[in-house]
Amino acid sequence: MKLFVTGTASFIGKELLRLCQEKGIEVTGADLIDNGQPNCTAADIRSPEIESLIPDRVDAVIHLAALSRDPDCRDKALQCFEANVMGTLNLIEAAKAKEAKQFIFASSEWVYDNFQEGISKTEEDTINIANHTSEYALSKLVSEANLRQKFEHGFCPITILRFGIIYGPRKENWSAVESIFNSVATQDIVSVGSLKTGRRFVHVSDIASGILAAVGLKGFEIINLQGNQMITLGDVIKVSKEITGKNPSVTEKNPGQISLRTVSNKKAKKLIGWEARIGLKNGLQSVHEYLR
Repeated sequence: MKLFVTGTASFIGKELLRLCQEKGIEVTGADLIDNGQPNCTAADIRSPEIESLIPDRVDAVIHLAALSRDPDCRDKALQCFEANVMGTLNLIEAAKAKEAKQFIFASSEWVYDNFQEGISKTEEDTINIANHTSEYALSKLVSEANLRQKFEHGFCPITILRFGIIYGPRKENWSAVESIFNSVATQDIVSVGSLKTGRRFVHVSDIASGILAAVGLKGFEIINLQGNQMITLGDVIKVSKEITGKNPSVTEKNPGQISLRTVSNKKAKKLIGWEARIGLKNGLQSVHEYLR
């Protein structure tokens, strides 16, 4: 198997490359940042030169490169769409020219709108683009639509993976999980909005295994890669205390304002045989050395 990966220096990209090396999968790739990875080149996905880096008839182009956080895109629509939409379109043309066998696109649960209590979002749900105020979410949703159109015009099989909220061992760009864990370990008081607020957080290693599980799919598919269960901020605090042995005071700023976003991972289990396997305790322990 031969793969071409964009965003090799990213949080997910590094973990994916590590897993590929472990499994003996041949990978080449590109990122704006040269991180010294073998067979990975410093390159811009918006450049025509990206085509020359993709091997002929590569088994899959895995597109992770993006402005991938909402704060990086807020009120920066031009920069966001240049990278996330136009960059993706340029990569599609390059992959087409090199006769790639599959195109895997990293999307996000942020594309979903209108969450209702107790109802899980699925890949079949209709999304109203008018409900979105996030430039990041819009850029992912537009790229999904562009990919669907390209597939209908004869492009190779396409797999869109909608990632959940990811956490894991990293020094920066933390999600709520790493941030709360760090607060429990280092502060006397931990403050959250509501302890009952939750997401189906998913560890970066599970995301990497989900990406590889999707390689080889035919047709046009959208798949959610989500954690197996809802994890509340209260759960994160409780397990963080167990791991660190610390017992800070906990305050809630808005205990009645509970935010729950539930996204189903049933299709991933059925179609690619994937489910998240790293529980919260093991996941937090992988973060421990990065606390500050």
